[in-house]
Amino acid sequence: MTGARPRAAEKRRARERGGGGSGVAAAQAAPGRERRRVAAAGGMSGAPGAGLALAALLLAASVLSAALLAPGGAPEHDLDKKWHVELKMDQALLLIHNELLGTDLSVYWNSERCYHCLLQVLVNVSGNGKPGKPSIAAVAVSTQHGSILQLNDTSEEKEVCRLEYKFGEFGNYSLLVKHVHNGVNEIACDVVVNENPVDSNLPVSIAFLVGVAVVVAVCFLRFLLSLDDFNNWISKAINSRETDRLINSELGSPSRAGQLGDDTRPEAWRPSAVPLRLRCVDTFRGIALILMVFVNYGGGKYWYFKHSSWNGLTVADLVFPWFVFIMGSSIFLSMTSILQRGCSKFRLLGKITWRSFLLICIGIFIVNPNYCLGPLSWDKVRIPGVLQRLGVTYFVVAVLELLFAKPVPESCTLERRCFSLQDIISSWPQWLFILMLESIWLALTFFLPVPGCPTGYLGPGGIGDLGKYPNCTGGAAGYIDRLLLGDDHLYQHPSSNVLYHTKVAYDPEGILGTINSIVMAFLGVQAGKILLYYKDQTKDILIRFTAWCCFLGLISVAFTKISENEGFIPVNKNLWSISYVTTLSSFAFFILFILYPVVDVKGLWTGAPFFYPGMNSILVYVGHEVFHNYFPFQWRLQDNQSHKEHLIQNVVATAVWVLIAYILYKKKIFWKI
Repeated sequence: MTGARPRAAEKRRARERGGGGSGVAAAQAAPGRERRRVAAAGGMSGAPGAGLALAALLLAASVLSAALLAPGGAPEHDLDKKWHVELKMDQALLLIHNELLGTDLSVYWNSERCYHCLLQVLVNVSGNGKPGKPSIAAVAVSTQHGSILQLNDTSEEKEVCRLEYKFGEFGNYSLLVKHVHNGVNEIACDVVVNENPVDSNLPVSIAFLVGVAVVVAVCFLRFLLSLDDFNNWISKAINSRETDRLINSELGSPSRAGQLGDDTRPEAWRPSAVPLRLRCVDTFRGIALILMVFVNYGGGKYWYFKHSSWNGLTVADLVFPWFVFIMGSSIFLSMTSILQRGCSKFRLLGKITWRSFLLICIGIFIVNPNYCLGPLSWDKVRIPGVLQRLGVTYFVVAVLELLFAKPVPESCTLERRCFSLQDIISSWPQWLFILMLESIWLALTFFLPVPGCPTGYLGPGGIGDLGKYPNCTGGAAGYIDRLLLGDDHLYQHPSSNVLYHTKVAYDPEGILGTINSIVMAFLGVQAGKILLYYKDQTKDILIRFTAWCCFLGLISVAFTKISENEGFIPVNKNLWSISYVTTLSSFAFFILFILYPVVDVKGLWTGAPFFYPGMNSILVYVGHEVFHNYFPFQWRLQDNQSHKEHLIQNVVATAVWVLIAYILYKKKIFWKI
């Protein structure tokens, strides 16, 4: 009886403090930092399944809103049936009315996005009509970009008229070609809308608004949880066993096991309060990875979620370089941590080599899915690929950092030289090597003679450049790949096929472009050094992120002349041009400028849901590639020509991988190679 009284008094005091039972009493007994973490975790959790319920709510809201409010597939038009034209996604029906009696017309077409391209024959319209009954030809036209139409007199091959027009998806249009008698006998070409198109971008807009609404709701919930009264009310509803579990998991977390000192390691490499993991890095990696999964699954079949045909940027062109960039940051942070734990450089070199080898092997397996196409033919194996490039890039950058690794200064505020350029000066051997690599890229790109092609050619070939160099796709980059690897071992359907009708194989993950991916990864290393060299100095970190963002942005401006096609070195994902690297690296520093204070300094955002796939990036990437054609990532659509249905399918598939990553994170299952 006497022993029960102190325990009862302790519980009563805990309730008076708003703790809510024995679980909180245990939390009060924990160290101060652990107690604060457990209280925050308990306040956010509310119930064990809250995170799962929120994810399910987001997924259901996105799918239902898109299904109920978005337009469907191709509408049933009488004109389509009459002219026997079956419209597909991103197409419209164009009826060309030739009122020029006795004059046959040849109609040529091209996309406004196709730079300096030969016009392609669209349709021929005879001039055998009668007054009041013109000859009519029906044809499907693209609606992704503006169209350039040129009508020529077939017999004289002279231009009759030329116009530019942006057609809408599943719309019906008439192009009227007739004489205009206004004192001068002229020919007019006018476009008339017979039936209005659908708004194909409405599903994306709805999905975006739903996402914004969920973000606002979560922010409001976090605000409520920051209020003491509401937080105390939530805390009282938490099971004491759940609190005990959180305390134990925090104190026994593997991430804390490596923070203890080790007197046997070299003095220079003893830990100096180095953060083992920055949430902004994993969050950034998760953002790039989730965008990559969504894009690879189709992105709702929208053109801006596909790779550019040649020069320029789309959403799909952003994700891979950002993944490379953040890989560079992770290389430096993890390598520093491993060396501080006493691992020898020779042993670490073995780990680097083995991991690079595994990445390359897994990549070759993924890009050759012959289990669906029959037995693998070694004569047709594609050698380059995303993971292959990551493996080579990782090996070069990691070995470079390992060779010249130095202990991180205790505090840069104690040394004057640290005030400005210590993170750069300490890496001068690496920078020298990177500049030599970039010089090799520039020399090969602009001075290597390519048979049948102009030296320094950066174009797509095909019908580009007025069809002068049809087999010169990629210039030196394409030539080196075809020479060293062979046409059959390269990607056979590059994005340049879409607009430029290229005929030669070209691989966007080829040999020459790997040089610039190494450069981009090293810029990521620089970001990691800023985070580590100036730890706990938020202002200095943000100043350096801003400086790098502006510096790389100015380099891009100089290379491109703020033009998509007219610059010295255009931004080009297929080539991985240096302007592409500087532009995307500038964006990456800007994103870290936003994420670091929001996620790691102020704690305004935990990084969810992107943080979870960022912690299991290899598993999510390999899994989404291998199980691409399996349910629930893909199923038979009711209307295969509907952006809405494709968007729903791709959003669901991406959300499932986020959910898988969340579950694996909670189970502490991580796939590392």
